[in-house]
This record gives sequence, structure tokens and C-alpha cells, in this order.
Amino acid sequence: MKVKQGQNDSQFDEIFLAGGCLWGVQEFLRHLPGIHRTEAGRANGISNSINTEYDGYAECVKVVFDSEKLSINRLLGYFFEIIDPFSWNKQGGDIGEKYRTGIYSENPKHLYSAQKFILKLNDADSVVVEIRPLTNYLRSSDEHQDRLQKYPNENCHIPLKLLHKYKIKKI
Repeated sequence: MKVKQGQNDSQFDEIFLAGGCLWGVQEFLRHLPGIHRTEAGRANGISNSINTEYDGYAECVKVVFDSEKLSINRLLGYFFEIIDPFSWNKQGGDIGEKYRTGIYSENPKHLYSAQKFILKLNDADSVVVEIRPLTNYLRSSDEHQDRLQKYPNENCHIPLKLLHKYKIKKI
């Protein structure tokens, strides 16, 4: 699905990636070439509010990207650098259903590409990454947006060296 994000924006694709605690996932993804913007959120819960008890959602990052600069397969390759695709409902020290790994989209082509990507892995039969259509998305509260930009010393399940592997150093 192509989405228009603002008056001055070009057309971009969007996909929703769940890889444990969203703070680190967002920080990692925001530095990738071809990423237009990221947003911390919740995928596929049943509520229309973030102010409710847990409702089955997965912590995720909405990724708005330029598919002419970054293919879905390349994006998934980056994503698989920071997740343990064999771990069920757990990434690092974060344990629970909301920390499951997943790939969600309203675009069936993205989901098909994700399935093909996983099937090409040598150990595809052991991968527990959920691939589902996006049925509900809620933006997380402001305190969770770009959290590691605001508080770089916060705990994160992704090692710092990997977290900033693609960050361009300013001179």
C-alpha cells in the first residue's frame, strides 16, 4: 500500500515490524538508508485505545520507506540482524506475547515477500516470526516515540554496537 505522509512527501510504502521492545527496533531502523520515518506503536490488538489492559497487540515500529531506495527484502535482511527469529514471545530480556516477532502489512505483496524471505533461510522451519495482515494499529504515546534518542542510556535488548551499526557519523 502506498501512503502519502504529508504535503511535501513523495509516495512511500509502509510496513510494521515487531522485534521485541520497540525502543531499540525503532532506533535501529531509523538509521537505515531509504527509511523516511518510523513510529512506535502496537499492531493487531483489539482495542482502539492504548489506555487499556493488554489486548493481544505486538509492540511494533511503523516503518515508512522508499521502496525505490530500499527493497522489502533488504529491509527484512536488516530487520533479521536485530531479532532472534527462533525465540517465541521473547527478545533479549523482554518476555511476553507483546514482545513477539512479527511482520505486518496492509499490502499482500509485503506479506508474500516476507514469506519468501523466510523460506529462503536454511533453518526456515524453525523461524517463529509471525507474518499477518495488519488489522489494527495504534500509535504509542509520545514517551515511547524515539525513546532512545531522548534517553540514550535506557536499557535495550539490542547491543549498542549493532543498534547504531548503520548510523552515519557526523563530522
